[in-house]
Amino acid sequence: MSGNRAVFLDRDGVLARSHVHDGVPTPPASVTELEILPGVVDACAQLHRAGFLLVCVTNQPDIARGRARAEDVAAINASISGALGLDDVLTCPHDDADDCACRKPRAGMLREAAARWEIDLRASVMVGDRWRDIEAGREAGCATVFVDHGYAERQPEDPDLVVEGLPAAVTWIRNWGILPPARGTSWGARWNLRSSS
Repeated sequence: MSGNRAVFLDRDGVLARSHVHDGVPTPPASVTELEILPGVVDACAQLHRAGFLLVCVTNQPDIARGRARAEDVAAINASISGALGLDDVLTCPHDDADDCACRKPRAGMLREAAARWEIDLRASVMVGDRWRDIEAGREAGCATVFVDHGYAERQPEDPDLVVEGLPAAVTWIRNWGILPPARGTSWGARWNLRSSS
């Protein structure tokens, strides 16, 4: 293993509470609506102590759709970063029609962070609550953790771990980070920890 290890974290639904309407999650509209999910502060502290960089990678298509202002999204990001001690936050402001390289399920944000922080993607983990997060992590070569909130939408295929929240994934991530799979191989075991979180 060479380079730094990182945990890539989706923002809404992993770090902060999403507002769910008809089974579909939506982000907080402002800092006043922001709510860090229970146990996330301690989970991030534990992962930092284990030697992982913490990098938030978030799709915010409401900027492109005209439903959110870039400055409000930046303020939310700054508040989350300060509360959790994140090392970096990368935001994709585009929608699918923009066909950008950064919008998940593409791995552009993860690769940008990897170049910036000298991150070994094969020794890193992507944590997200939507199929786009898991696909982006897989495309980048990371292990993947799916936070399952039961949204009424497409589900990811074969994440490496399924949990109800980030705190339930900490031990798995720490243990995996000590001895990740050899380069060129995938993380073979699939785990579902929803019942124990």
